[in-house]
Amino acid sequence: MSQRPTQSEINNALWKACDTFRGVVDPDDYKNYILEFMFLKYLSDKWRDTYAQMKEQYGDNEELIARKMSRQPYQLPEGCSFYDLVDNMDQSDLGERINKIVAKIEDENKQKLEGVFNADFNSNKIGDERSKNERLKNLINDFNDPKLDFRPSVIGSVDIIGDSYMYLIERFASGSGKKGGEFFTPHNISVLLAKLMQPKAGSRICDPTCGSGSLLITVADEVKDAEGKKSKDFALYAQESNRNTWALCKMNMFLHNMDDAHTAWGDTIRNPKHIEGDKLKTFDVVVANPPFSLDKWGADSAANDIFNRFTMGVPPKSKGDYAFISHMIASAHHGSGKVGVIVPHGVLFRGSSEGKIRKQLIENNYLEAVIGLPQNLFFGTGIPAAILVFNKGKANTDVLFVDASNEYIGGKNQNELGEEHVQKVVKVYNQFKEGAAINEGEGAVLIDKFAYRATYDDLLENDFNLNIPRYVDTFEEEEPVNIAETQKEIETLENELTDIRSQMSQYLKELNLI
Repeated sequence: MSQRPTQSEINNALWKACDTFRGVVDPDDYKNYILEFMFLKYLSDKWRDTYAQMKEQYGDNEELIARKMSRQPYQLPEGCSFYDLVDNMDQSDLGERINKIVAKIEDENKQKLEGVFNADFNSNKIGDERSKNERLKNLINDFNDPKLDFRPSVIGSVDIIGDSYMYLIERFASGSGKKGGEFFTPHNISVLLAKLMQPKAGSRICDPTCGSGSLLITVADEVKDAEGKKSKDFALYAQESNRNTWALCKMNMFLHNMDDAHTAWGDTIRNPKHIEGDKLKTFDVVVANPPFSLDKWGADSAANDIFNRFTMGVPPKSKGDYAFISHMIASAHHGSGKVGVIVPHGVLFRGSSEGKIRKQLIENNYLEAVIGLPQNLFFGTGIPAAILVFNKGKANTDVLFVDASNEYIGGKNQNELGEEHVQKVVKVYNQFKEGAAINEGEGAVLIDKFAYRATYDDLLENDFNLNIPRYVDTFEEEEPVNIAETQKEIETLENELTDIRSQMSQYLKELNLI
């Protein structure tokens, strides 16, 4: 039996495979080639492993084996394995062969895999015929690395493959600048949001701007049963407007053994896909990291929205933040649904139509927590963001404010939310939930310079402005200045400067320079 590779070995081998395209193809393009090729290799290895198990169990009864294989979660047509490419990698039409193979796989698995393969392996983006063939041959050899043996009997768990896929997506997001934030939310931010949502067994969970699905998967991993143990009893729903990114999400779900997730392609605001009859489908938990302050989000048709999502007001045409918030609130179960959304800080205090919507959200008693995050956490933007938690089953009108702007691990290019920082926020959130009814009507500092429980009167006094410094006092008094000592230090420095100037003048005279 092959030796089980470590997560690090798999990740390094996958990242090395990217060398085939580096310097030739833009990273935003070659990520699709790499991720789709990894997916093809996984499908091939898992199919091969299952067939070997059937062969061991049923011997030469090929008819029975074929019947059993036809009932697998997906079908791999004859001649469409990664290993068929290995056997034919000296042919001169590799790009065309790969395209035909992935097209056949999609045709055989329309319900689960239709639309997941979007890269054109015969494209001139990869190079002319000769160089293209050479690169694809190198790619096949890279994935034929023994460390990239994805058979379940070798890997032992689907998670290691899913984690490798997430590793690649995060690396691509990190290198893609502004575009990176469109398809990936940094993992520990997803973990924080998931722990704040506290999803329970039996939950319907939705991400209406799902990107590659990383946030939704992280929330699903947080689902607990009544005894606090991890549970697989949940239903996932997702929507994404970018077709290539939607395909990444479908692959991601499949690799994490969540291929029964309902993933839809389309514009969530203009054309929501998750509906029941003529109404929006509602969920126990709704999470999202929508595009910040999206321009041209669909304001022109919002006033006549057939799903009545904008009854609290229509957001400005140039900033769609509250459009996504309004959609998420409408999509949460009445009386119990929770919403967690990542937003730019302007959402907390901007006026006009946004101020009116914010006021109604508070007066409807939906807002539960405002959590300020450190700057430079997200791919493509250095600005700090915040997490808003809404709860349509709140028992009181208090709101938690947390200033976590200093809770991070500094990085050369990007900061990171550490595990201890996540736990600190979650702990104070749980304390707030447990003690929010104490001293009803009185605001309270929960942790000095970090967390404050605000009352409705606090919010009213601030005209429903949610700017965190209005509630969490982070002012640091400066140490008093000793005027006499400071004056003495200045005089000492001035005397030293006079001596240095005199000495310099002497040196210049000796050198006949003055």
